Amino acid sequence: MAGADPGTGPGRGPCVIVDPYSSGALFADALRERGVPVAAVVSSPRPPEAYASSYRPQDFPDVIVHDGDLDEVVERVRALDPRCVLAGCESGVELAERLSPRVLPGLSNVPALAEARRDKSRMADAVRAAGLPVIPQLCTADAEEAAGWLEREGLTGADLVIKPPKSASTDGVIKVPGGAGWRAVFERQIGRVNQFGEVDDRLIVQKFVTGTEYVVDTFSHDGKHSLVDVCAYGKVDNGPHMAVYDTMRWLPPDDPAVPALADYVFGVLDAVGIRFGSAHVEVMGTADGPLLIELGARPHGGGQPRFNRNATGDSQIDRTVRWLTGGELPQSYELLTQQMCVFHMARRSGTVSGTAVLDEIRTLPSHHFSVQNLSDGDRVPVTKDLVDSLDFGFVILAHPDPEQIERDYRAVRALERRLVITGP
Repeated sequence: MAGADPGTGPGRGPCVIVDPYSSGALFADALRERGVPVAAVVSSPRPPEAYASSYRPQDFPDVIVHDGDLDEVVERVRALDPRCVLAGCESGVELAERLSPRVLPGLSNVPALAEARRDKSRMADAVRAAGLPVIPQLCTADAEEAAGWLEREGLTGADLVIKPPKSASTDGVIKVPGGAGWRAVFERQIGRVNQFGEVDDRLIVQKFVTGTEYVVDTFSHDGKHSLVDVCAYGKVDNGPHMAVYDTMRWLPPDDPAVPALADYVFGVLDAVGIRFGSAHVEVMGTADGPLLIELGARPHGGGQPRFNRNATGDSQIDRTVRWLTGGELPQSYELLTQQMCVFHMARRSGTVSGTAVLDEIRTLPSHHFSVQNLSDGDRVPVTKDLVDSLDFGFVILAHPDPEQIERDYRAVRALERRLVITGP
């Protein structure tokens, strides 16, 4: 379906990106190349530390800082005559959801369901209310309430997950094998300040489910959803740290898992009121079918759209631009080459040396892109979540032959093992 003509659309001014960090930073160049101006709204004077390196304020002629006065931001954004308002990354979702309905109600998600697009507890409630299966969970600030729920649900002694209802990148996500010591974990995590500077004043206690974890990236307009890509995660336990990112592999659209995932995810998008823009949906493929892990009402982070363009010739950023400029929007995608992301992993904390060995990664036959952020003498933490992985670095392997990618994956891990990490 053709996109909107900017001449007859909501406005002739810029596309406004709320917190243009992480993958949201990619909107500026892509839009400017097609003659669409951009502006930024930032949810705080300084970006969260996890996103600071991706922020390019020079890309935005107008940067509006939200200092707590939403009315002022609404007035300033309206004065720009914007074409759309989009969340650039997770830290901007709540502000974008408050801003968009007041500026461009016709290009907004369902306002009454805004909390379900950010709070993982409300998210699950909305999906359950729509008749879709979800992972059993409770969100509470009270350990006693959690204990009662575990007993009623028959989960005493079961594997559990404890996590904050608002964060990202597996920040604060803790697996509790056999439920042993769950109360101590709960008490330690409640009141923690997460990576966005928010206090985790409630926690989700959740049944640990097993299967293959997928990420499904979508673009929606007028309440109609389309697939941009589907990837399968490989995760491993790194000592006591659960489900640390190992790999992410792009799937072809004819993979047997894709139809059921698409049906479920499109139902999830409807349930939480997504009508316009990108969404990033993580799903566990279990023996009983797909179950929602969480949804982000924004593009896939970590710069993934750049690499998705290499694998599929398309991305969430590209589809947004095409919609704004009247281009055709496909309902699915094609896989042009086999591709895998390998997330670097430190098996222990300490001071690192021998980092030059990682230079050999760039000589691998399937090497497409890589970044390693460690130098000799740096302090490296044991990898416990995606933030740690991205701070260390990652490798994109792309090749027509999946066996070559597998060989190069093993080579990356072998080179990591040659790093020397010493000290406590």
